[in-house]
Order: sequence, then C-alpha cells, then structure tokens
Amino acid sequence: MSDRSPVISCKNVWKLFGAKPESYLKSMPEGHSFDAIRADGYIAGVKDVSIDVHRGEMLVIMGLSGSGKSTLVRCFSRLHDITGGTIEVEGQDIMSLPEKALIELRRSKMGMVFQSFGLLPHRTVLENVAFPLEMRGADKHTRRERAMEVIKLVGLEGREEYFPRELSGGQQQRVGIARSLAIEPDIWFLDEPFSALDPLIRREMQDEFLRLQEMLNKTIVFITHDFDEALRLADRIAIMKDGAVEQCDTPDQIVLNPATEYVRKFTEDIDKSRVVNAGVLAKADSAGTGEPVDAAASVKALAKLLVQDTRDVIPVQRDGSVIGGMKRADALTVLLEAG
Repeated sequence: MSDRSPVISCKNVWKLFGAKPESYLKSMPEGHSFDAIRADGYIAGVKDVSIDVHRGEMLVIMGLSGSGKSTLVRCFSRLHDITGGTIEVEGQDIMSLPEKALIELRRSKMGMVFQSFGLLPHRTVLENVAFPLEMRGADKHTRRERAMEVIKLVGLEGREEYFPRELSGGQQQRVGIARSLAIEPDIWFLDEPFSALDPLIRREMQDEFLRLQEMLNKTIVFITHDFDEALRLADRIAIMKDGAVEQCDTPDQIVLNPATEYVRKFTEDIDKSRVVNAGVLAKADSAGTGEPVDAAASVKALAKLLVQDTRDVIPVQRDGSVIGGMKRADALTVLLEAG
C-alpha cells in the first residue's frame, strides 16, 4: 500500500472534444450537464475531475464504455492535452513542460500497457522487451541484461528466443508487461490489459500482477470494466460516469457506502462478504473477549465462525495487536445480504 504523498495530482481537470474547447469551457455555465455539453456540440471526455494517486498505490479506474476512464489516464501522461485544470506529476505541472522534457518524463518515469499487446511480430521476446531500451540508446549488452531480468521476473525464462506467434495470449501479455517494466518506471499505466484473455489465463495474470506489485511497489493506475478484477487488485477504486468521478474510495467503502445512486446500482450485485473484512467492522471502543480474528479476514472467510460463535463482540487483531472489536451482528448482516 502507498504512503500519502501524491505522485499524480489532478485538480479540476476537463477534457472537451469539439471545435474550440478552451473558449467553450471559459463561457460554459457552471454545473452544465454532460448532455447539455453534448447538445452544444462538445463531448466531455473528462468532466471536472480532481483526484490524487499516492505513491505505491494501485488505483483502479472503472466505468462503462464511454465513461472517460481511458481519456483520464491519457491526460495523466499528457497523451491528451487537457482543456482546463491542472495535472502535476511528482510536483511538475505537465502541461507546462516543453516537448523534450515531456518525452523524457515518459521515458524515465512512466510505463504503459494496453489491451492490444502491440508486440513487434518480426522480433523475438528478448528483442521486444529490449526495444524501449534500444530507443533510449542503451548499448546491446545493457539491453540484453535488463531484458533477461524482466523476462525472468514475468515467468518467461526459456522463451526469450520465441516469436510472438509462438506464444499463447497470456504469454504475449507477459511480454507486454515485461517490456513496460524494462525501463523501470515509477508510474505504471495499464488500460484493460487482461480483458482479451480467457477467464483462466486472466486469473493467472492477475495473480502474477499482484506478485509483481508486492515485489516492485510501483504507483499504478489500472483501468478495467470488471468489478471482480477491481476488487482483487485495488487499493482504491474510482468509478466514472459521463466523464466525472462518481466516487473514489477503498473497495469496502465503495460497496458499503456508495456515494451516489449510480455507484449503488453499479455495485448492487457484488457479494459484500468477499469485500468487507473484519478490520473495516472493528470498533476501537469495544474490543470483546476471547480468541481474536485477523483484520484482513473477509466476512465470507469468517462465515463458519460467525454462525457458530456466541460472542456479541469478537476481538480483531492486526500484526498481533488487538485494534478493536467486531460486532457479530454487523458481520452477520453483511453475510446475510450476500446470501
């Protein structure tokens, strides 16, 4: 998990598509709706978004097709110039950077992985992974050494001389991940990287991705439309609709306390008992007695204990220390709602 320092700080950001977006934004009435903006001949790809991404955090951005999630991430890296607001990356206003400095920022700090693998078909796995280092001007020995390190990291050792056509979809995706890791980015943008994979390979890639994040502790912005995937991966989830962020919070707070009716409907079919853990339900003013449960344990994992236990309040511990007590009735309510 992250510390609290923002690596990306996004304040009141707009991205309008249309004839003269800057002039239109200046004259646009306050509170103008997405549909009203569209009626004026513009599309609000991003609508007045303020959000921070903290160091070491995995922020998952969700939304239906056309909600603005990919547009927002492209604004973070200035692949799209914004129409209004500010975006700072490690304290630098990226809209003020000249082209050369912007390219250097992307090359030195940012890695990107997209749904389409974008592998070079005439190059081997090793050559594909080494390609961004070649673009940086690294010598052949350095390129090979670093490429071999990340190929091993993503579990493709022994396949470095294969061509993309000789790999499965999951293996091709691993090459894409390795290629983005080769430049050792501090910030990692992933736009639905696993959505083209079948469910079994997708699950394996999620596991692999979590393993890599545990080792590397990158700052990650991950786009998906799959709520189950978001729940597995996210420190926080931002849910977007019509270019705006409806809610940005931890997974448990998203499902327990939806901020808007849209978020409530978006999450209503989620099994809350898989998401809510004992630490979320623990109250510091009432520790309870007896054997404690771990704060990270989900209500679903504690189901048998909750049904059989007779205590009104069950102690909850984190790292060996009791942090409070969980009311058994509260946990059973979450469990019964899931049922």
